[in-house]
Amino acid sequence: MSVFAGLLDDAAVFPPGLKPLPEAVPDHARHRRSRYAELVGPLILAAPALDGLGALLDGPLDLAVTTPGGPAQLPGVMTAVAGLPVRLQGLEVAAPEGMPAAEFFAALGPAGDVPVFVEIPRDERRAEFVAACADNGHQAKFRTGGVRADLYPDEAELAAAIRAVVGAGVPFKATAGLHHAIRNTDQETGFEQHGFLNLLVATAAAMAGAPERDLVALLAERDGGKVAARVSTVDGSVRGWFRSFGTCSVIEPVSELAALGLVPAELTAGEEESA
Repeated sequence: MSVFAGLLDDAAVFPPGLKPLPEAVPDHARHRRSRYAELVGPLILAAPALDGLGALLDGPLDLAVTTPGGPAQLPGVMTAVAGLPVRLQGLEVAAPEGMPAAEFFAALGPAGDVPVFVEIPRDERRAEFVAACADNGHQAKFRTGGVRADLYPDEAELAAAIRAVVGAGVPFKATAGLHHAIRNTDQETGFEQHGFLNLLVATAAAMAGAPERDLVALLAERDGGKVAARVSTVDGSVRGWFRSFGTCSVIEPVSELAALGLVPAELTAGEEESA
């Protein structure tokens, strides 16, 4: 199970889940006490949510914080978390629209003790941002979906992004749209959604030097049995590159891993996702 350890960052408060913070905090604590706790990463909150967090905590919390406003929000985040009983596991920093890489990374500064995941723009700045992450010791974050179809990169775009970061020596995480283990078409929206296991095996292939067309094929594969068989050959070193992904549900991905025979079925026995 080590290949899945800490893979699931708890993004319950973000769309489409939008769980209220007073529910998300105790639910996260329950996940961390569960039989599948090894698979669960930190609770992810946007910077503005920190104002209401302290009153909800009755013990230490592993936390990651997003700054949708870019590096300018970081000083306020660090001041806020300094007064909370939290273990800051990561910062996820968005690149404001149009901001050049040089300006962004000058504001961000060099890597420190807390990992910083830079959201890589999906435009002509991508290569420069990936190179700057490598130069400054930061990690990358890819947005793999959202509430509109155009927010989902296709297989070719995502394959190129994976190849870019692996080639540059930059670990990454993913967020949004990874609602299932296997590539699928959402029945309600019609959106083409990436599978988090497809992303895992494509990363392993990139590490092995596979051509980009092979990564595209792995990201497009919809046969759960084939993907699961490929996952079973992957070792834990892949997690040095694909660090985690944000998920609105924690139970659902664990249940899908169990259904594919990749984790023990008893991990989710009697467990239900809180509404």
